Amino acid sequence: MMTLKGTIKKFGDFNALDGVDLEIPKGTAFGLLGSNGAGKSTILRLFSGIYSPDGGEVLIDGEPVYDNVSAKQKVFFINDETVQFGGYTLMELKNLYKQFYPSFSEEIFARLQGAIQLPAHRKISTYSKGMKRQAIVIIGIACCTPYLLLDEAFDGLDPTMRIIVKRMLVDAMCERELTVVISSHNLKEINELCDTAALLHKGKIIFNRQIDSLKGSVHKVQVVFSDREKQYTPEDFTDFPDILHFSQNHSIYHIIAKGDEATIRKALEPYKPIVADLIPLSLEEIFIYELEVLGYDSQVFA
Repeated sequence: MMTLKGTIKKFGDFNALDGVDLEIPKGTAFGLLGSNGAGKSTILRLFSGIYSPDGGEVLIDGEPVYDNVSAKQKVFFINDETVQFGGYTLMELKNLYKQFYPSFSEEIFARLQGAIQLPAHRKISTYSKGMKRQAIVIIGIACCTPYLLLDEAFDGLDPTMRIIVKRMLVDAMCERELTVVISSHNLKEINELCDTAALLHKGKIIFNRQIDSLKGSVHKVQVVFSDREKQYTPEDFTDFPDILHFSQNHSIYHIIAKGDEATIRKALEPYKPIVADLIPLSLEEIFIYELEVLGYDSQVFA
């Protein structure tokens, strides 16, 4: 398990993380969501032992990570930058990392490199951006660590490159109990790969939920009531599931409410609606409406 306990990280007067509690169980595909500066990359660098916390704890399988070789050997971190690898060929970079990760598998490296057909003896600086990302993902998977961390893994990649990188990650997760943590500001990427996601904003975790539990738990209701003369307000729906948003356009009311379809339809019955359409929300819409209820800026996903 990867754990943050009351973790604080400061850079001068800036609180990058402000007392964060987080648990990421082994074998999970976990997404860290949030805008730039929310704290996503800081969490990944703490878990990989690059940063030390200014307060609280950062643990891998119960061990502190910073300055702890045995804990750090369980983690492979793929940064959003690859410029630091430019002077190496793929084979040289493989041999470098093999020194630090006793679990490195030559067999897995050869299989992935053979499938992708990256030029093994060319400098990585001559690779395209997508090829550079493929190269470091191949090495990260071949290191066979229990935990693989990716910072904006798909940013700037074309659709074909995204598919190739995702396929490598999914195959690795299926082959062994690999825990993958992906930071992104792109909800679509997280939705496709992850089973759990946390939303960060200004150094705090706003949500930490299983994605499947969110789907179908919030609905958009478009309803026309039989009493068209009455001007309804949210206060008229005291027995209704939690209302996240309420608006009116002529005789049509738009209500965003928590609850499954059966619960919402039952709550509508006393109002004798003429029309009641329920539409499941996208993951992005759910997060935005819940953020607004908590008073946070919905432009976090802009």
